Parts: sequence; structure tokens; C-alpha cells
Amino acid sequence: MTKSRMKIRDQIMNSNGVAGPAAAGMLRVRIGADRPAPAAQPSADLTGGWAPLTWLGAPAPGGLALPPANPTMAWMYSPRGVFLDEDYLVVADSGNHRVLIWHGVPERDEQPADVVLGQPDGTTEGRAASGRGPERGMNLPTGVLVHDGHLIVADAWHHRILIWNEVPRHSDMAPDLVLGQHGPSPVGPNRGAADQDAPCTADSLYWPFGVAVAGGRFLVADTGNRRVLGWDGGLPDTDRPADLVLGQPDPRHREENRGRGVGADSFRWPHAIAGSDQLLLVADAGNHRVLGWQPHPDRDSDADLLLGQSDFDSADEWPYGPQSGDRFRFPYSVALDGGRLAVADTADNRILLWDQVPLDGRPADHVLAQPTFAANGENRWSSVQRDTLCWPYGISLHGDRLAVADSGNNRVLIWGRN
Repeated sequence: MTKSRMKIRDQIMNSNGVAGPAAAGMLRVRIGADRPAPAAQPSADLTGGWAPLTWLGAPAPGGLALPPANPTMAWMYSPRGVFLDEDYLVVADSGNHRVLIWHGVPERDEQPADVVLGQPDGTTEGRAASGRGPERGMNLPTGVLVHDGHLIVADAWHHRILIWNEVPRHSDMAPDLVLGQHGPSPVGPNRGAADQDAPCTADSLYWPFGVAVAGGRFLVADTGNRRVLGWDGGLPDTDRPADLVLGQPDPRHREENRGRGVGADSFRWPHAIAGSDQLLLVADAGNHRVLGWQPHPDRDSDADLLLGQSDFDSADEWPYGPQSGDRFRFPYSVALDGGRLAVADTADNRILLWDQVPLDGRPADHVLAQPTFAANGENRWSSVQRDTLCWPYGISLHGDRLAVADSGNNRVLIWGRN
């Protein structure tokens, strides 16, 4: 399949949520999603001092950022995931089926990565290391995370989680541990079940998208199985079953919204996870909301926080007309740092920010990439600029820095707050 065809396919959401750029959500504190859409707001600065600092990926001559025919260590194709701290920037360069690593935070535009994983070199692309095999290859990687010196990658369409015991300093290194498959070579959904509707188990995965460590658990958004899995004690050191299954009545069920409609205990397409010691947040993209548990659940249970809908039984989408600061359309990612909350409101082509987690149900304090809370156009219906977005899939928040995987623009932007 050509890249152009792949991109068209990946940007169309199919019936089971395994392709496409969509998702939206919010916390059980009712952020007024039942309010009428507001009138256009005056052109006040709503960024709260946030501004783009560094542009990684293809430039945009003529206002359009296009991937190169052949990859480089500097340019990307439809990145879906990103991680940022003071030591690393890690990007899931999903369309090129690889992960890029910068040791240290890049400070100049188009700065090349230091390390590439999933491909034999920085100019090769294609699934499973361009056919070499899955042992050191990937197929549409998405979520990325560095935790306690370990690198974790959700190798989504290989239906597995890859773990390196140290963040690699050299390219083309094989992972030290594979979760969700019987070794480094198998890549079938749910450990090779006969078909996608076969029962899953507590140690199988189907299109896992997001990863996180919070509340003493390692957590995976097992998107295709419509659930979140949790391993007690943090990152596991062996391939073993999860201790927690959230969003399904037991490990063998995988129905969308439990097969009976949206509720406080169900997911449609859980895509990203964020949390603290006491708070767990899940971006339930297909239901256009974020669900939260406070404190962390010790078993499958109802969420007690809600953002993006008027109640737990609603999954409304607002595809047309003005938006607002208290609802989402297909949010694919959520990030939490200290008390600050960020949500990638993917289909509205913006990032919403709260200076503190909105337990009182208030709208976002800031919006990035749009001039008002009502606006939602791709690149503001204009052209690719330094402060515009087109389908932002992944975000990572670290202090006063925010990394955004701006998938539709084939780049990662690092924003800063003065």
C-alpha cells in the first residue's frame, strides 16, 4: 500500500475504532457539555502564555507540511505519540513504523533524532522493519513512555507492548521484553485468536494505543478490546496477565460499551491514560469524553469523574458549528503534570488546558492552536503555521513544556509557557 493510500485509510475511522484520527472526552464533574454552543468570542489571547518553541519534522513551504518520499532522522510521517521530560524526547513516528529518540530536549527546528528503533536505519520505512521481521520491527507504534529508565512502546498493530530496560543509545536495538505475545515473533491480535471476535484474556492485546504508570500500576489502553489493563507493582518484568481489567465484566469480554450502551463503566475506544497517585484519567475517544477515578479503582467499577458529556449515559458528538471550552470531539490524548491538565481535542484541532484539574466542572482555562473556544478548523482553515494544528493525536506535559504529535501536519511541536 502506498503512503498516500495508507494516510487516507488511517484518517478514516472504521466501525471498530482500529483506524482513523478521532476521539473526544471529559471528567465526571460535569463540564457543562449540555450548554448551548457559545457565540464567537472576541479575539483575546487565550493561550495563557503558551507558545510554540521548536518544530520537529517536515517544513511547510506554501503552507503544507508533507512527508518525504523517503524518511530521514529529522522528518516524520503522521506521528501518533510523544513523550517529553528533561532528558528525552521520544516520538512514535507511526506512519514510518518506527520510534525516534532525542537524548536531551531538541532546541532547534528540524533537529535530527539521535536514535531510531523499529527500522535498520534512518531512511527505511515499512511495516516490520520493511519486511525484515517483527523482532526489531514495528507496525504503527503509538504510545511511548520513559519510566524509571525504561522505554515502553505500544506497538499497536502488532498487538503488543515493547519494553527496553534502558533507553537505547544506539539504533536498531531489540526490546528486552514483549508483553501480549508469545515472544518477539508472533504479532496476531489477542495472541493469535482465530478471529477478532474471539474471546480475549488478561494477557492478550488488540490494538493497544496508550501506556502510563500511575497509582503504583502499569496501565495500557487496550483499545481494540475496549478496556484498560493494569499491572500491580508498576512495570512488569515478565509477560504475565494483568491484575486489573477495567471497562469489561471479565477478561474474556471485549464488546464496545459492554454491548449494551454507554455508561460509567464502559469504553468505546479508550486511547490514552494519565494519572497521579490518587487520580486515574482515561480518554474514551469514541464516546467523546474523559473518564476519571479518584482514587484508583482496585477492580472493575464505575468512574466517578466525567468530562465532555452531560451525564454518563451520553456520547454526543458536535461535528458542526461552534465548539466550547468544556466539551471535546474525539480527544485522543490526555496529559497530567502536577495539577495541570491538558487534553488533545483531536477533531477540533486544538489543545485544551486547565491550570488545575477541573473538579468543579469549569471550562478550560486556555486553548492552543485556535483563536477562540468556538473555533475548530484544521490549521484554522488557513495554512500550516507555527501555532496551528491538524489532528493532534498525542501530547506530553512536563512542567512548562508541552509536546504535541501534530499528526496531520507530520510534525511534533514543543510548546513552552513563560
